[in-house]
Amino acid sequence: MTSTGVILLQGDAAGVLPMFLLLFFLLFLGIVLLIVAVKTIKIVPQATVMLVERLGRFSRVASSGLNILVPFLDKPRAVYWTNTRGGATSIDLREQYIDLPPQPVITRDNVTIHGDSVVYWQITDPIKAVYEMNDLVGGIVQLTITGMRAVMGDMDLDHTLSQRDQINSKLRIILDEATDKWGVKVTRVDVKNINPPEDVRVTMEKQMTAERNRRALVLQAEGERQAAITRAEGEKQAAVTRSEGEKQSNILQAEGLAQARLRQAEAESQAISQVAQAMQEHGNPAQYLITTRYIESLRDMTKSNNAKVIFMPVETSTMLSAVGTIKEMFSETGESRSSGDSQPPPPRQLKT
Repeated sequence: MTSTGVILLQGDAAGVLPMFLLLFFLLFLGIVLLIVAVKTIKIVPQATVMLVERLGRFSRVASSGLNILVPFLDKPRAVYWTNTRGGATSIDLREQYIDLPPQPVITRDNVTIHGDSVVYWQITDPIKAVYEMNDLVGGIVQLTITGMRAVMGDMDLDHTLSQRDQINSKLRIILDEATDKWGVKVTRVDVKNINPPEDVRVTMEKQMTAERNRRALVLQAEGERQAAITRAEGEKQAAVTRSEGEKQSNILQAEGLAQARLRQAEAESQAISQVAQAMQEHGNPAQYLITTRYIESLRDMTKSNNAKVIFMPVETSTMLSAVGTIKEMFSETGESRSSGDSQPPPPRQLKT
């Protein structure tokens, strides 16, 4: 190789080096600008906020949308909470829930049960949620566990199993009061399952079976009692109705007899008046009526099958003379029989 060729190679090497340095500088500058852009431009999602600190001190709250930070001076505050991604800078303002695993709880009657619950909570003040509590989620979990043990520990096993609404209400009040200074609102607490020990569960099932049998017997006895009362009331009502019917029947029958007697009395009154008018000049009406009644009585006595002897009173002759007087009166008015029959009948032979 000649000296001229060496000079040409040295000139090409000297031209490539500055070009390489320029490309490296441009690449470095692009990386720096990209880092600055990343640190300057922050996009916050909807229903999420970001706490911005300047030189380690709280500066402002970056709301949802595009936010511009001062590079190397402003820095988002990262949070490290239980069950959340470590170093997250976004704080969710939506309502969230924590599903707690079963926890052992001792009731007032010294029965160990296992209960799990779900807590619904929402951040209302992100500044307090970050700066007032180191681990917000872990604090809510521990508060729920201790509150559940405190509430269920003051209750018997039967009350614990039957009064879940009361347990939920007390737990919500305890958690809401404790987390208020953390900028958190506890909206709801639900106890999902309460599991007693196996031997206690078997005993409770036997007790429930016995209680159901007792209730069945009580209900059966109550039904029989109600049926007996209903039958007695029905019989009473029927007896009252029958008595009322008989009463009305007797009243109607008495009214009918009274009307019949009134009509009969009116007829007899009219007959007596006519007889009295007819006998004003030829006889005594009272004696006529007495004689008529007397004859009718004797006729009824003769109709009896057992009548063998008829006793005639001493005043028979007087009665017969009265009969003759009646016949004479009818003969004068044109209603008497023939003259042969007007003679009084021969007296009978009386048996004494």
